Amino acid sequence: MVSIKKPYIIFRNKVIMDFARVYCDTPEKLLKSPLFHELVDRFIEKTAARGSSLFAFLMEALPQLKRNDLTGYLVNLFRLLSSHSSEEIIEMNNGFEPVLSRREELHELVEELYNYWRRFERFLYLEAPKRHEATNSALHGVQFIKANEDFKNLVLYVYRRVAENITGDSPRVYRQLPAGANMGMLIEQVDWMCPPLYGSLAQVPFIRLSLVNPPVILYPRSNTRKGAFEETFELTEGMLRLDASEWFCYPVKVGELTAFIFFHQDFMSLGLSLSNLFETARYEDIRGQKPDLVMIFGLHGEWAGSDTMFYEDRENNILTGMVRYSEDVDYFGYFKKMALTLHNIAMLKKGRLPVHGAMVHLKLKDGSEANVVIVGDSGAGKSETIEAFRTLNAEDICDLKIIFDDMGSLGIDSEGRVAGYGTETGAFVRIDDLEAGYAYEEIDRSIFMNPDKINARLIIPVTRYNHIVKGYPVNFLLYANNYEQIDEEHGAVEFFSSAEEAIEVFRSGARLAKGTTDEKGLVHTYFANPFGAPQRREEHEKMAAFYFDHIFKSVPGARAGQIRTRLGISGYEHEGPRTAAMGLLQIIRGFKGQGAAS
Repeated sequence: MVSIKKPYIIFRNKVIMDFARVYCDTPEKLLKSPLFHELVDRFIEKTAARGSSLFAFLMEALPQLKRNDLTGYLVNLFRLLSSHSSEEIIEMNNGFEPVLSRREELHELVEELYNYWRRFERFLYLEAPKRHEATNSALHGVQFIKANEDFKNLVLYVYRRVAENITGDSPRVYRQLPAGANMGMLIEQVDWMCPPLYGSLAQVPFIRLSLVNPPVILYPRSNTRKGAFEETFELTEGMLRLDASEWFCYPVKVGELTAFIFFHQDFMSLGLSLSNLFETARYEDIRGQKPDLVMIFGLHGEWAGSDTMFYEDRENNILTGMVRYSEDVDYFGYFKKMALTLHNIAMLKKGRLPVHGAMVHLKLKDGSEANVVIVGDSGAGKSETIEAFRTLNAEDICDLKIIFDDMGSLGIDSEGRVAGYGTETGAFVRIDDLEAGYAYEEIDRSIFMNPDKINARLIIPVTRYNHIVKGYPVNFLLYANNYEQIDEEHGAVEFFSSAEEAIEVFRSGARLAKGTTDEKGLVHTYFANPFGAPQRREEHEKMAAFYFDHIFKSVPGARAGQIRTRLGISGYEHEGPRTAAMGLLQIIRGFKGQGAAS
């Protein structure tokens, strides 16, 4: 663990900057900054370690200099090159002539130094003054956005100016790359109703505004999620002990619940990526308020057992999740699924049935419309089938609203109907299971994670908060069967004749594992939902019986069945969900779901 005692830290492949302390508004300040000096020094060390021709060039041109003197020499040279041509510098100081006379090699060194900087995951934050009213907050946001843009433009300007003064020529192509920070955040100290048990969290600043400069490509250490979230029946101050100066809190809305998600700075890339997945909570949801959910990611916890634990704090009416500091949990799935586990347990307490699945409202060009819930565990094809609807949009569909993409709950609305409610405004999906090219069509909104590896993912906004909390009556509740072929008898969509038959299939939770977790082959997960359902099995069974019975007996036009996505069968990764979507569209044609669009 690294403590942020300096204005910046460089850790693994990340640079985290306190913008108030590293702020530069001129080329001279940027090139004189300690951060630039350290970057040049690290770059030289890296080129030396790998025996690069660039390091050989420096050694040949400057044989009189020792390794420790190279950094200062180059920093001084770059400062001069930011305002003078090579010829002018040689006239002022011929000590730079051995390097400046070899323009092509020096230019290549500058290009590689620039690329070295851009290969870091770069984050900056700025702390706003503490306030007591939710007024005038927009001013700090505007200033932060402008400062971030100015920083990007300054880096670009310095890089280009130095390169032009080396070559004596201007580029014919200008690439407006995100040369500043990939992501940024405006933080603020906010007083919340913090129970004594959580006292160590009281001084952690809250993220009030986040910035994403796409394309954002991140490389967390892990690429799959392992194990289950275990319940602990004891929570002590020692388990929650932390240094607030190393932590941030992202307050979000998980459905209608307020969650305070605390994360250690070493997991900055994952924590800030929450901006593409959940609605950011308002100031009024934080100040003087107690959250429904608390998640603490990156603890050096004093507990035995699993790295991922949760605790039901009945005294304070808070569900608390804890993730121990480890490279093994450096994967966004832990952030997402722990938050959803807490949500699901809270929903069971409220009398709702949590569902691991996706829900979409579809309206066809012939006036038909329906609300469809597709239930399935990771890799079952629920999101991919809904994504297939998007590709069919021009042909059949005139309106498509995603209510939830991965996790939601079933409740009873004011008219006594089973209705679906969502949790997330974004989606965390496998790139390989999307239509070819779609991920890159959305590159300006997406956060990519390990795009070169198995289970490559992107996080992308897919819906709006008002849709996920509105409550849409359910017309079709379908289990995503990714392991069976389609035949003439069953077709892509098969409906069950009774609640008991439906519950048996949903409870079995069978699927062919797709490599999104550490599972392999045909596996079974209780109700396709390892996030809260198995941990509260008794309550879940009661809710499942109630809601399935309600669908079969009490809701006109509602049906339950299964949809064969074939996503787990080799060769059907794209055709399977598309065929399933087309089969469902055939059923929806002519269907006017009662209250489908209400």
